[in-house]
Amino acid sequence: MPFWSRKARPLSKLPMTTAEGFAPAKVNLTLHVTGQRADGYHLLDSLVVFADLGDRLWYEPGPRLSLEVTGPFSQGVPADARNLVWRAAEAARWTGCIRLEKNLPHGAGIGGGSSDAAAALRDLGGPTSAALALGADVPVCLSSAPQRMTGIGEVLTLVPTVPALNMVLVNPGGAVPTPAVFAALAEKSHPAMDEIPAVAEHAEFIDWLSCQRNDLEAPARSCAPQIDAALTSLNQADLVRMSGSGATCFGVFADPGTAREAALRIGSLHPTWWVRACRTIAGSAGQVPPYG
Repeated sequence: MPFWSRKARPLSKLPMTTAEGFAPAKVNLTLHVTGQRADGYHLLDSLVVFADLGDRLWYEPGPRLSLEVTGPFSQGVPADARNLVWRAAEAARWTGCIRLEKNLPHGAGIGGGSSDAAAALRDLGGPTSAALALGADVPVCLSSAPQRMTGIGEVLTLVPTVPALNMVLVNPGGAVPTPAVFAALAEKSHPAMDEIPAVAEHAEFIDWLSCQRNDLEAPARSCAPQIDAALTSLNQADLVRMSGSGATCFGVFADPGTAREAALRIGSLHPTWWVRACRTIAGSAGQVPPYG
């Protein structure tokens, strides 16, 4: 059974043994910056989907809270209260050992840390009201369902018509600090996203998506020129765009085989890049967001 069709049970209702969680990669299919509040937070209008790859977590209840970080992207990730997973466990008033396997590059625009925090908060039965305090992207990551995210990230609307998409994710390396990207965005008020069509066919959806934007793509490219090469590497895709504030870019392909072939080709040409073929979760398959 795919992970997105399962109902997550809080660990308080599970046997006192090690349990496993999953934190999928978040992909911003669109990201329109529509304004800026007086407190500095930017207002967004974004269509967010989740992929079938991500970080993994294991939880073992115990008398004290501890965190172990492993995996290919564990270097430099704190294993203490600076980590959002730790803070999510504290919000859930849970103690024990958490092992976090970092398979997603950090500072990559695919919500690695936010998705990790959301998974821990959800798995440990923490209050969903704590999500926004952990980070603006944490509320949307509480669910694997495609969602339209507005406000500063706290206003969520299910989008059941989004089809599953075959993708290749490409990260050319180098973390891109989100504050620097927003600072490089000269114009803070852009038009909102067009209404999402009530269709599920691939071609129609791609036509609509191609008319939308990521307003952070240009400033991110000015901060990290390697994004240009990542976008160019995906030029055989039906649609190419940057996710979030970068540097990860995605290409949408018509079928899984074509996506896998593209990933192999790009990976062989750029062996130091992070390149993965994946499939996103359709609107009819994702969990209903518990955040409110």
